[in-house]
Amino acid sequence: MGIEIERKFLLRNDHWRASANQGTKFCQGYLSQSGPASVRVRIEGDKANINIKSANPGIHRLEYEYPVPLEEARDMLQKLCIKPLIEKTRYHVMHQNKLWEVDIFAGDNVGLEVAEIELDSVDEQIVLPDWVGEDVTDDVRYYNVSLVKHPYKDW
Repeated sequence: MGIEIERKFLLRNDHWRASANQGTKFCQGYLSQSGPASVRVRIEGDKANINIKSANPGIHRLEYEYPVPLEEARDMLQKLCIKPLIEKTRYHVMHQNKLWEVDIFAGDNVGLEVAEIELDSVDEQIVLPDWVGEDVTDDVRYYNVSLVKHPYKDW
């Protein structure tokens, strides 16, 4: 069983860029976003996958992910996914031996910038970098699945 334990934060500044990798373009869409789970198609650079994630908000959720052929993912994004699609660039940043993922959104969610960190346990203590701001883990507005229904540009 796949379990995701993740916290999500807004960014305070762009100091993270000094330690970031070159970033990877993402395009993702949702085949389903209601009920007990969301079903997502994602192209991440030159690979693609389908992801199923439990719909409960918070730090701990079930998550399953499976590779799919890139051309099939492109077809699903264009023909089957709810619009608008989520566009972003994801950067990896190491801090205190932990991998942070910084997402800089584009398209209908331009201006939104968040940092996520996956944890080993719900009560794991982490040292927050100076570039991390407000914890929005429990705010469903910041979930990618919610950004399809209510894009950041409309807030």
